[in-house]
Amino acid sequence: MTISEISSLMSGAIMQILLLAGPILITALVVGLVVSIIQATTSIQEQTLTFVPKIAAIMIVLALLAGWMFATLGEYTINLFSLIPGMAG
Repeated sequence: MTISEISSLMSGAIMQILLLAGPILITALVVGLVVSIIQATTSIQEQTLTFVPKIAAIMIVLALLAGWMFATLGEYTINLFSLIPGMAG
């Protein structure tokens, strides 16, 4: 196995991580920002107020995108397993 093949596998893995984690992280970021702006304007500084909307939004995103996430991860795993016989020789 050459260095370019290893580099290609690693870059593919990093892209897969970003692709799968991106929607969840962006959702948490946007909801956290909105809640922080609301807290700053209303002077409500309750610590637990930020967690409930974030958790709810993340659960909604996971419910909507779980099928796509598992299909994408499954395709990537199948592609990795198909490369194993070529690595042995």
